[in-house]
Amino acid sequence: MIRTRRFEIVGPELKGLTMKVAFASTDKVHVDEHFGRAEAFYIYEVGPEEAEFTGVLQVKTEGDDEADRIEARCAGLDTCALVYVAQIGGPAAARLVQKKIHPIKSKEQEPITDVVAKLQEVLRGSPPPWLRKAMLKNERPGFLDR
Repeated sequence: MIRTRRFEIVGPELKGLTMKVAFASTDKVHVDEHFGRAEAFYIYEVGPEEAEFTGVLQVKTEGDDEADRIEARCAGLDTCALVYVAQIGGPAAARLVQKKIHPIKSKEQEPITDVVAKLQEVLRGSPPPWLRKAMLKNERPGFLDR
């Protein structure tokens, strides 16, 4: 049995183009969890000038069906453009990419706030094409399917 719960903080929308970014963490501070074992993903809305914490996705799994565990996490993260993890297996990474979610492995147990700051720095400069596309994920439905 797999249960997911999403808690969202409702507040004023950030100005400009933003994207949702998820972080797999055991302590709410560092990117330190394997995608398939993560029981919580901390969600941030990130733009070039502003970023804020917007919610948590909790995933509880019972049983050994790996495909169900992967799908539950992917479905819960469907509005996210990026997901930062400590580790991720090939099938899970492929499933995320199929859902237009880019998995990114954190090289070390970086603090989430540092990762957000680095991402904002890239967004203020000249982001690579894949990142520009990721930012448009929720702007125009169907845009990325072409």
